[in-house]
Amino acid sequence: MPERSPVFVTRGLSKTYQMGEVAVHALRGVDLELYPGEFVVLLGASGSGKSTLLNILGGLDVPTSGEVYYLDHNLAQATADDLTRYRREHVGFVFQFYNLIPSLTALENVALVTEIATRPMDPVAALDMVGLAGRAHHFPAQLSGGEQQRVAVARAVAKSPDVLLCDEPTGALDYSGGKIVLEVLARVNRELGTTTVVITHNAAIAAMADRMIRISSGEIVETRRNEHKASPSELQW
Repeated sequence: MPERSPVFVTRGLSKTYQMGEVAVHALRGVDLELYPGEFVVLLGASGSGKSTLLNILGGLDVPTSGEVYYLDHNLAQATADDLTRYRREHVGFVFQFYNLIPSLTALENVALVTEIATRPMDPVAALDMVGLAGRAHHFPAQLSGGEQQRVAVARAVAKSPDVLLCDEPTGALDYSGGKIVLEVLARVNRELGTTTVVITHNAAIAAMADRMIRISSGEIVETRRNEHKASPSELQW
C-alpha cells in the first residue's frame, strides 16, 4: 500500500450498550485506519462488534468514547444533521436484506436514491454495472435473491459514494448468487476506486480483500494483508 493519508481513522473507539443493569461492550478501544480505494473485509462471529463498527463508520451510530474521523469530519462529535449530510454525500450502504420497495421496478428503486444524491450516476448505468440493465423494468418479486441484492448494490453505487459499506451482503444468498454479488463489489471497487468495507462471518471471503481485519469481543485481534488477492470466482465456502 503506497504512503497516503487514510480516509478513516479511529482511536480508542468504544461502544457500550446498556441492557437494563447489564453493560454490553460492543467495541473496546478500536484503533483503525482505512485507505482510499482499499477493499477491506471485517471478519468476525455474530456479536463480535463488526456491525457496530460498520454502523459508526457509516454515521448510523455514534461511539460511547474515542475518536472517529472521515477525512476532516469528526463523526464522534457530529450532530444528527451533520451525520445525515455525511451519509448522503459520501456513503453507500448494502445490507444483508435488500430493502427494495416492492411496488417500484429495479430502475425506479435505483433512481429514487439519485434524487437526493449530490453526484448521481445515471440509474441505467448503475444497473449496467451490476449486469442488470436488461432487468431494469422488473419488480423485485420478479427477480432472484441475487438479482435483488445486485439492484441494492446498484442503488448504493448510483450515489457515486466515496465509501461503500456492506453488511453481510451474501448472507441471504446461495453459493452462486453470493459469488456474483462479490464479483460486482470487486468491480465497483476496481473501476470506481470506491473504498469498500465488507463485514462477514465467512472466512473464505477474506481472500478477495486487500486486507482482512478480524474482530472478536469488540477488539481487533488480527490484521492481514493479501499480497495476491483471489478473484471471487476462486473462492470456496
